[in-house]
Amino acid sequence: MSRSVGVVVPAFRPDVPQLRAYVAAIDETLAPETILVELDAPRHGVVDRLADVPARIETVPYRRGKGAAVTAGFERLSTDVLVFADADGSTPVRSLERVVSGVRDGDTDLAVGSRRHPDSAVTSHQTFARRFLGDGFAWLAGRLLDVSLYDYQCGAKAIDAGAWAQVRAHLYEPGFAWDVELVAIAGALDLRVTEVPIAWEDQPGSTVSPIRDSAALFRALLAARHRAKQLRDDRLHTAIAARREDPTALVERER
Repeated sequence: MSRSVGVVVPAFRPDVPQLRAYVAAIDETLAPETILVELDAPRHGVVDRLADVPARIETVPYRRGKGAAVTAGFERLSTDVLVFADADGSTPVRSLERVVSGVRDGDTDLAVGSRRHPDSAVTSHQTFARRFLGDGFAWLAGRLLDVSLYDYQCGAKAIDAGAWAQVRAHLYEPGFAWDVELVAIAGALDLRVTEVPIAWEDQPGSTVSPIRDSAALFRALLAARHRAKQLRDDRLHTAIAARREDPTALVERER
């Protein structure tokens, strides 16, 4: 029995021709039941320019952040497999198809596209600072989290709907560190996590600053580790959590 697929594309100030082409390629290659473009703070005329793409456009007048946008999109889907892909099209649709296939075939619960896997093919325009900080973060995350990967933040992931139902209430990070939290929580819940090597081409114009955002990313990594340890019933982290006010999960903020 074929399992249905839904794709969320989070976007903030996108290159509109690039986004149009990417959505069309996703539709042609994956033939998903639904494509949602979660568009934050759209500039004048952007929604009209996307009116004829094979996707539903959902907008908010402010910037939610990638994590909040993907979460909102996943909550709107009713498909068996939930997928997200970054709007810049850095992950070609053929690679995205490989990410989706493992979840669609029931071989894994969460498939994580990987730019840093030894079998990946990468064309990079990144500065040395971005590469260095990205590699360093991946190394550190692999030692702090239960799930050891080459790459945690590639903008291509797929998750089984049943697995999403388990992790959704434990996600709090609204920004670009959401990917790390998703992997950490999936590992803590003993879900099957599979890293999928991809072809990938870095696109210029990233809204993530390697210097400004590195401290925030490190704090988010520690928070993800803390929440994962709580789910493992770690006594120390449970005691720490008992002294703090409970945060509001993303799925609750969207209501």
